[in-house]
Amino acid sequence: MPAAIYFAPDAFVLDGKQIMGRRVAGASFLRAAVEGRVGEPLLAYTDRGYFGEFQAAVGALDAEAPTRTIALGDHAELARCGTLFRSDPVIGPEARLRLRSGPARFSLCGVTHTLMTSHSIEAIAALASEPVMPWDALICTSTVARDVVRSIFDDAADYIGWRSGVGKPVSLPYLPLIPLGLHSKDLAPTQGARHRARTRFAIGENERVVLFAGRLAIASKAHPFQMYQALQAVAGQTGKPVTLMLAGQFFNDRIAEEFANAARRHCPDVRYIVADGADAQCYADAFAAADIFLSLADSYQETFGLTPLEGMAMGLPVVVSDWNGYRDTVRDGVDGFRIACMAPAEGAGAEIARDYELTSNYDLYAWRTATTVSIDMKMLIDRLTLLVEDKDLRRRMGEAGRARAVGDYDWSVIYPRYKELWAELAAMRMRSINDDRVRDWLGRAPRAHPVHRDPFGRFATFPTGSMTGETLVRAAPGASVEAYDALVSMPMFGFHRLRPDLIRGLLSAPSGDAVEISAIAREIARPTATVVEWVSRLVKMNLLIVE
Repeated sequence: MPAAIYFAPDAFVLDGKQIMGRRVAGASFLRAAVEGRVGEPLLAYTDRGYFGEFQAAVGALDAEAPTRTIALGDHAELARCGTLFRSDPVIGPEARLRLRSGPARFSLCGVTHTLMTSHSIEAIAALASEPVMPWDALICTSTVARDVVRSIFDDAADYIGWRSGVGKPVSLPYLPLIPLGLHSKDLAPTQGARHRARTRFAIGENERVVLFAGRLAIASKAHPFQMYQALQAVAGQTGKPVTLMLAGQFFNDRIAEEFANAARRHCPDVRYIVADGADAQCYADAFAAADIFLSLADSYQETFGLTPLEGMAMGLPVVVSDWNGYRDTVRDGVDGFRIACMAPAEGAGAEIARDYELTSNYDLYAWRTATTVSIDMKMLIDRLTLLVEDKDLRRRMGEAGRARAVGDYDWSVIYPRYKELWAELAAMRMRSINDDRVRDWLGRAPRAHPVHRDPFGRFATFPTGSMTGETLVRAAPGASVEAYDALVSMPMFGFHRLRPDLIRGLLSAPSGDAVEISAIAREIARPTATVVEWVSRLVKMNLLIVE
């Protein structure tokens, strides 16, 4: 059975939202899940208010695809499907909640995106002290992403060991390496598409179009300065008309103007075109019109990098910085070129880290780090020059990249790896709970996280006495369903209304002599603990009286 997907529209629906890597990846994953299902319905674990949005999102991909929704907190249903998948690394709160039904009831599976923000790092570091299990997983989309996650775990474990004096945590999640996928059939290059796209942008036959696609920002993707200067040098050395195409979205007009002004200043002999990434056809045409894909990512926010794969799927040779997940996807000298880069060694960033902790100014943090990462300019200019001048080299690398994108990174290849992982987690869970030592350890697990302990236990010394299943209660004079309805119609009691049949049972059971609350619970077939809460509220409302 496939995993239940923790569904929030912001993570999977693109309509009307800023185009961001995590949203694009989420929408792409949902499509892969729809296309990769084998008869079974798509499962969503979500707030009831989102049931309709999930059905609409799936229906837009396949009107015939069946869906089923699981309400938040329904661990019995999650146990039946076996795995809960989140499209982020925030599995800690789910692990806490799972304690209420048992840490071995089902597996949790998250995935990394950016690993630079405080929010992301804190969520991952927290896993060192959260009740995650070895049968849970945090998918790392690249080798460097897994390196970073391991580093965070090590630091968190050392910190916990120092604070507690008992050594490192007992269990951490499994860290499988599964890259992001793409739908390569949407990106197949054709001569017709190329002709239409170059006509759209008024690109001449002899122009060499170098494409950068993705987030158009100074410091949260790829700082443009060295790209501009390299293209200016290539245009001068080759004498070829070079065009730079930027495809994506600027966060605001000021940044757009800054990019344009810098291009006029640093690459005046390079034609500058911007393709609106919010327009799907315009974005696709930018890839179809290009000759070379270029991405000099230098932001630590970037952990995988999907756009070079899109370029490869379109049959473009790619030139990328030897950075992050690009090192996994782009084979140097085969699909294109990886350009060496340098960054400061550990120790040089202590002041940057301190200032970020003090101010929480993420934009400044990203800028101060990205502007210290340098690209080998000679290598970059030499490699771009080779590609600008050699059509056959562009073709060979483009064909190799296309074959790699289709064969290794298409969702038809990647999504089955998710399903294999979920099956593996289930097998790990079953092996573990059949081990006597592990079963004993699980049996001693708390039934809730300490932050969310039963309030009546945490604050037990506040009242004079405690209401229990043995407490005797009787109906107050005039107690009735109508009296209850009159009270719950008022704001002071209206936040939690019980069904009339339950109220009738709660009030009729002790209508004569006083009875124990546990007897009322048996009469209405509800757990005693739950009935203690309900009866306590009816006592508050003067509908029941404690003997």
